[in-house]
Amino acid sequence: MSAIDLQRFTDDGQPETGGPVGALREPLPLTRRRVLRIVGGTGAIVAVAAVAGGTARAVDRGVFATGEGPAYAAWLEKGGEGPLSLVRAAVLASNAHNTQPWLFRVEPTGIDLFTDTTRGTGANDPLGRELVISLGCALENLLLAAAPNGFLATPTLFPDPVEPNHVARVALTAAEPTGSPLYDAIPNRHTNRAAYTGAPIAAETLAAMTDLNDTADVDVVWLTTPEEKASFGALTIAATEAFIADTEQSVDSFAWWRSDWDELQRLKDGLTLDAAGLPALTRAFVKMMPDISRAESDQAWLKATRDPQLATAAAFGIVVARDHQSAAQWIQAGKLFQRLHLWATAEGMAMQPLNQMVERRDRELSVGLAPEIGSALDALMPEPGWQALMPFRIGYPAEPALKSPRRPAAEVVMA
Repeated sequence: MSAIDLQRFTDDGQPETGGPVGALREPLPLTRRRVLRIVGGTGAIVAVAAVAGGTARAVDRGVFATGEGPAYAAWLEKGGEGPLSLVRAAVLASNAHNTQPWLFRVEPTGIDLFTDTTRGTGANDPLGRELVISLGCALENLLLAAAPNGFLATPTLFPDPVEPNHVARVALTAAEPTGSPLYDAIPNRHTNRAAYTGAPIAAETLAAMTDLNDTADVDVVWLTTPEEKASFGALTIAATEAFIADTEQSVDSFAWWRSDWDELQRLKDGLTLDAAGLPALTRAFVKMMPDISRAESDQAWLKATRDPQLATAAAFGIVVARDHQSAAQWIQAGKLFQRLHLWATAEGMAMQPLNQMVERRDRELSVGLAPEIGSALDALMPEPGWQALMPFRIGYPAEPALKSPRRPAAEVVMA
């Protein structure tokens, strides 16, 4: 019998103390909740799971096929087919809950970007802020792809005043191809939800990222002092707790969870265990278990937010705007966030959105709740006149991030 069998563990995965030294203790049941909380001893547990679950189940659950299959083919498509090559870059953009809320109309002389209105997240995003920011991220990728693929791109935001879902028109003219480090970073950019090393980021590096901004209505602010980081962390935890206590928000968020491997390969979207930042052995074991419940998912999210995500960040950033309810500024904020993330990727850094604060602020506004999170979020702003749109953490990765599923360009181009 192994050491794991011979002693009782607490819910935090630590051996219980007390009782006669060396006394045989009955093991606690190995539930999904305990698996999500246990960190030590994972290798032995996974070995047991492989025997108990069987190779067939491991195959069915995608244990041996991380990042493979039709749901991940879009990451391998880059360039090569005129204007469609720009869409291939656009679909790899950062986006909230991996809903991929975009549609494209492709013509030889231009590309139109539209909102896919079926891909909202309900109470998660009641004002549509995250959805439109996601479209801004896609637009930035599309524009960055123009020059390397031999185009000069001229964007116009909301070109049709009677059609709000027509987000942008990008006129294209032929040009000599030119290289772009940010374009080269597109297939390597992934949200990293795992632990970071904790190594600091130099002030001049953050200043160089600030200089990537090219518009007056949005900006990025950095929170780097212990006091600033503690305030950001405390408010993020408070917002996460409020979020999971709100049944409607929790349900609308969990609707995008993809635990079934066949479903994931068919839908090519949503949130997955592979992209959750779990250690490899823990991830493999959880895949072998029965699907987690919404309550279990919420508690795992809260625990991961507290540690490792907040605990290991080198700094926090917030993309801010003059008007946090302006759709045009949401687009600009998405473009800036995407540029920041690509630049960080090219420099060997990792980033992860931490949107709980703004999601709760928008929820408070939409249903008339007291602005508890919203007022505290305003207090985080270093200067008056700015409002938060996109909080995130940044640092140096302890391990690489894994791919998220993506719909390829062919599936999001309108006839």
